[in-house]
Amino acid sequence: MAIAPFPGLDLADLTEVELVEVLRAAEEEKSRLSALQAEATARLDEVVRRRHAAAGLPADRQGAGVASQVGLARRESPNRGARHLGLAKILVNEMPHTLAAMCAGWCSEWRATLLARETACLSLEHRRQVDAELMADVATTEGWGDKRLVAAARARAYELDPHAALKRSSKAEGERYVSLRPAPDTMTWLTALLPVAQGVSAYAALTRAADQARAEGDGRSRGQVMADTLVTSLITTTNAEPSPVTGPPAVPVAVNLTVSDATLLGAGHEPGWIADHGPVPAGLARELVATAVEQAHATLRRLYTTSTGALVAMDSRSRTFPAALGLFIDLRDQSCRTPWCDAPIRHHDHVRPDHANGPTSAGNGQGLCEACNQAKEAPGFTATALNGVVTTTTATGHQVRSRAPALPPGDPPVTPTPVRTRPQVDILRPRLQVVLDDYTPAA
Repeated sequence: MAIAPFPGLDLADLTEVELVEVLRAAEEEKSRLSALQAEATARLDEVVRRRHAAAGLPADRQGAGVASQVGLARRESPNRGARHLGLAKILVNEMPHTLAAMCAGWCSEWRATLLARETACLSLEHRRQVDAELMADVATTEGWGDKRLVAAARARAYELDPHAALKRSSKAEGERYVSLRPAPDTMTWLTALLPVAQGVSAYAALTRAADQARAEGDGRSRGQVMADTLVTSLITTTNAEPSPVTGPPAVPVAVNLTVSDATLLGAGHEPGWIADHGPVPAGLARELVATAVEQAHATLRRLYTTSTGALVAMDSRSRTFPAALGLFIDLRDQSCRTPWCDAPIRHHDHVRPDHANGPTSAGNGQGLCEACNQAKEAPGFTATALNGVVTTTTATGHQVRSRAPALPPGDPPVTPTPVRTRPQVDILRPRLQVVLDDYTPAA
């Protein structure tokens, strides 16, 4: 007998068998709720489009802002909201069997996404054919893993329309990109999406370099050699003479590190923040600065005059954000200010777009990704700023609020100096002090 989860269910009174039944019932309920969300999302798009059409908006602007509303309602980024919106419209209008399987509780939202993705190149008739073949009967795909489901859908798509599959491959080449994501232990994942021939060739070149280095007695691991070869090939000059020991000289690349004065001078332990990466330990932040000082690659910019958050240069007469003020907003906000959106900042936006009432200033500015900046232009969207909090109101009157990350803390309280058993020399502070002594605030 299946046990459906409900509020107040006491798991302590259930047997082992009943606990398993709860897990299965909960999973089926998740699929049903996902189907309900898909239907509600598609319906919301229809309602908004009708309202926009009645207001006289051009066809290409009808439906603007729906993806953002979906993302905010689901506590996800507008980019994810756009994905949910696209999937919902496909399920409701083109894949009825998959939607029915979700309503029945045996097809998850993720597996529906996989099917929609693998049949995206097909015509409506062929897509519905694959939908019926794979999802009309639960026995067809029962027990299949995601890879098997994807392989079956992809193979059937090739059979029904091989030309569409070839066209899809050609289109995919235009979607190549490179991304950067933070990894544990102050590392990063640098990822590239490339056409298969280029990707395999690049990997083969790195592998060949690693094999050659290992054969010559290099003490680094194979993976280390491949990583070092990749970095060296990207950030070295082509017109300078290479060193026989270190290879071509490295090209300095700007890295913005935000730290408190206490952390910079060695007394604080608050992490620093590297733009486009995230937090790094205080010790590593100091070492990065010290290394840059030694190589004459360090510059210092004071962002705040006091711990209250006042900026050295707060306002601008320009309608657009000047470079210094834009950099401050990037370092202050760290990522897109839209709630639940972690995308990198690409645009600097006035919270109140009317220049007469919304000056170009730090308090009236926010960092947004391109998608969020375009979404807020939808009819009915407004935003206001008060005491550092940006309140965004959607066309339906729902509100979400965002606040930039807090400032780094000031100097820590003075603590007694511990007794040292042997003399120690502070090497880091003099190296960092050079930067501070040479810094003269702008008038």
